[in-house]
Amino acid sequence: QVQLVESGGGLVQPGGSLRLSCTASGFAPGYMFSNYVMSWYRQAPGEERELVAAMTSFGHGTNYADSVKGRFTISRDNRKNTVTLQMNNLKPEDTAVYYCKAARPHIGDSYWGQGTQVTVSS
Repeated sequence: QVQLVESGGGLVQPGGSLRLSCTASGFAPGYMFSNYVMSWYRQAPGEERELVAAMTSFGHGTNYADSVKGRFTISRDNRKNTVTLQMNNLKPEDTAVYYCKAARPHIGDSYWGQGTQVTVSS
């Protein structure tokens, strides 16, 4: 069972930056962090959870929601079992709980972190 621990959320003013981190452990036998597709999702009050950014297992490909393109950057360090989300030029509409997700699409399993609150407000 993969465990994911997020950190880095908080309160920031519009136009500010935050960096979220997610550290993973507990991989399936024979698998490493680099085998998992890592993603960040967010969920605002009263809204459905939505994909923010994703990175393929070895970091060769990324995918971003249109609303964050050019402002957010996802990266991963396969040696440290960590995925980060650098968020710049934050807007009030970025306010949400941000979740880290690890998945093996070819296996069909996925795991979620507990979430970290990001609030963008003046």
